[in-house]
Amino acid sequence: MLCVDLGLRGKRALITGGSRGIGLAIARSLAAEGVAAGLIARDPAGLTSAAGQLASYDVPVATAAADVTDTAALATAVADIAGTLGGLDYLVANAGGTVGGNLTSSNAGDFTATFELNAGHAAELIRAGLPHLQAAGGGACVIISSITGMRPAPRTTYAVAKAAEIQLAATAAAELARYGIRVNAVSPGSIMFEGGSWDRFRAENPEAYAAFERTEFPLGRLGRLEEVADVVTFLLSARASWVTGANIAVDGAQRYPSARAFD
Repeated sequence: MLCVDLGLRGKRALITGGSRGIGLAIARSLAAEGVAAGLIARDPAGLTSAAGQLASYDVPVATAAADVTDTAALATAVADIAGTLGGLDYLVANAGGTVGGNLTSSNAGDFTATFELNAGHAAELIRAGLPHLQAAGGGACVIISSITGMRPAPRTTYAVAKAAEIQLAATAAAELARYGIRVNAVSPGSIMFEGGSWDRFRAENPEAYAAFERTEFPLGRLGRLEEVADVVTFLLSARASWVTGANIAVDGAQRYPSARAFD
């Protein structure tokens, strides 16, 4: 059987929103390949739990509690994790979410806040991490966007911010190529996991969820965390050395991005 060595052992990755969901799944996938994991999230208890879950992989794990929309706190967290791990090779901008919903239901400032949480934090993460990647002789970054950033869907604030992340990856890839740094975006479709937004939607709106799953997914199901994490792991690896500035949809050919409706 052919074994593909991704060449990741001994590398160091920093992941925002790394204490749960897609972020923790990415940390797990990387740790299984021998990558030291640095996790940033707001909740210290969540970070402690995540670090405990990664302990079995026998790789260094560092955590830092910070609000990624606080630029100074994010920069401090990046510096602290880089110091603990002895540098950084990879950055994953996974933290994100939405403030407000659509144009007709958002409050003043919701668009700015949602942009700051998504594309804004991704840009600041790369800016803060850049000296460490340069010191390592190059590296790779992945920005976790969404298929909602690729085609219109409800939660306009979120869709606009996610579209900006896709453009950020393409533009940053062109800017940072001279440093040997690759930048890509990954756009997951709807991902089901315990405690996640679709798990809650299913519990609160069982009929709407059933119709969504039945009509929008050629494979008959929502995605799984590891299906996103494995793509991110590959993109960070040297096996993807000629992939930069791309946006990879991990959506099982999902048709419409949302079960929600405009107001």
